[in-house]
Amino acid sequence: MSRPRRSLAFLLLLALYLPALAAEQKDLTKKIDQILEQPDISRGFWGIEIVSLDTGKTIYTQNAERLFTPASNTKLFTTATTLALIGPDYRFHTSVETTGTLDKYGRLNGDMILIGRGDPNLSGRTLPYNLRTERILSPTHVLEELADQVVAKGIKMIDGDVVADDSFFPFQRYGEGWSQDDLMWEWGAPASALTINDNVLFMSVKPADRPGERAFINLTPFSDYYKIDNRVMTTPAGTGPRKVVTLREPGSNQILAWGSIPVDDLGHSEAIAIDDPAEFAARVLRQLLQQRGISIFGRSRAHHADLASLSTFSVTTFASSGGGDARPPSTPASMVLANYESAPVVQDLRVINKVSQNLHAELMLRLLGKEKGTAGTIDGGLEVMQGWLTTAGIRPEEYAFFDGSGLSRENLVTPHAVVKLLTYVSKQPWANEFTDTLPVGGVDGTLMDRFRTPQLTGKIHAKTGSLGHVNSLSGYATTAKGERIVFSILTNNHLLTNRKALETMDSILTAVIEDAKKD
Repeated sequence: MSRPRRSLAFLLLLALYLPALAAEQKDLTKKIDQILEQPDISRGFWGIEIVSLDTGKTIYTQNAERLFTPASNTKLFTTATTLALIGPDYRFHTSVETTGTLDKYGRLNGDMILIGRGDPNLSGRTLPYNLRTERILSPTHVLEELADQVVAKGIKMIDGDVVADDSFFPFQRYGEGWSQDDLMWEWGAPASALTINDNVLFMSVKPADRPGERAFINLTPFSDYYKIDNRVMTTPAGTGPRKVVTLREPGSNQILAWGSIPVDDLGHSEAIAIDDPAEFAARVLRQLLQQRGISIFGRSRAHHADLASLSTFSVTTFASSGGGDARPPSTPASMVLANYESAPVVQDLRVINKVSQNLHAELMLRLLGKEKGTAGTIDGGLEVMQGWLTTAGIRPEEYAFFDGSGLSRENLVTPHAVVKLLTYVSKQPWANEFTDTLPVGGVDGTLMDRFRTPQLTGKIHAKTGSLGHVNSLSGYATTAKGERIVFSILTNNHLLTNRKALETMDSILTAVIEDAKKD
């Protein structure tokens, strides 16, 4: 066939294809509009943008330029910036050091100082993350390893204090816009450069042997940190579901628990946030050293860096920039007694996005400020993030962030900005590493129980988000025809149950993926 005839044939095929494509697009738009027009759904505020990564064509849009509270979709911005600027191979360095002297009898004249530099995984969590969170090791196993190294140095006596120094990041525990009732729970745990067991204690409640007796309540890994006012009573078998209410006022060292639990109940557990992580770390390390036969004449205490004195760090901070290649402390007079080096930071980015770990995201934001900005603070990290987002083509008027995790009610972002971020990331050399941090539909993380049909399982890599009256889902998907798409679905101010909100978002995305089956 000659070139003019081939060109004519192509134009004829294109003329036939474009109207069909337009009809398909119209059908899909109508289908999504019908989902959103349901009375209980339409009362909320919805923002959606769905774009083909292959062609750049917009598949569906609604309120894409409006600002929404993104909840944990904020983590997409924090983790992408961390991967871009800090890199996947960064490692955190935790050490035990002293500026004192050690004599031939094993007597340390001076304080023993545990120095944290932002490692989020001084815990029993198994890395790398694989499908679900696993905690096989002791919650304090890193401190146990450090204590063993101290003993191996020949130390038998400490004539000084056991100090936990978290001044690598200034003492700024909570983000702006966090709700007070979040602060006692795991998802509102305070940020600290010394993070032990995700800065929580696991509280278990089990029934007593006989009705009428108080339930058994236990805290691990350090039961003496909080005092428990136990008012939970054991009730007869078959008396209904357990009703256990827990309260810890901010700054209080007492947990109040009340309610009832049937004698045949299997038990109840929850994670309670630690108010001062560095103080907790000092007390645990002191106990571990004593258990290993070391006599300690001083007390346990925390050393913090106040926000008001960012440039005035104690010499015990040894702010050696905290990791990377586990550099030694910068103070020549210091003596290193024990060391611990973390796994590469990319493994923690998987934890952050897969299970939506708030505390770890907050530590990444502070790490950005420490390593690439002016200070290891929230503002320092946000300033670094804003600079990088500008290079990604995202304008300041398209977002407002006040933390790194999305727990803040003051965060705002447009669906279009989320799609621009994900599109930009998809073109970076580390795109696959970033995509691998996201939950996979029907497979793992917060999407393990969603998109479980054979047609959808494994085709969606996306970050979830949830606050009261807020839900979000943004990421990548592959359609039934193999087309790659990027999407952001945000909803605010709705009165739906969480289940109904998720089902609505899933039905929208499912419609897009399965609509491509039409020829």
